[in-house]
Amino acid sequence: MKSPVVKRSIVVAGHKTSVSLEEAFWNGMKEISGSRDMTLSELVGEIDSNRQQGNLSSAIRLFVLDYFRTRANGGNGESRPQA
Repeated sequence: MKSPVVKRSIVVAGHKTSVSLEEAFWNGMKEISGSRDMTLSELVGEIDSNRQQGNLSSAIRLFVLDYFRTRANGGNGESRPQA
């Protein structure tokens, strides 16, 4: 059985790292970065610099959840949710 978690390498602040996320979160990240006219690496760098604690994968999941939750509640998702 294929794992629903996809591990990808990404450059964050000039350093290569790997991030494991479910495909739905990768798709959400692509949608968010596209709507903000930024690269996936730039968006992950922003999330990384704003996170308070926890690992990067968790911070990304929380960011994506908050973004789409805000949008579903009538916001535009551009409030730059904190991870």
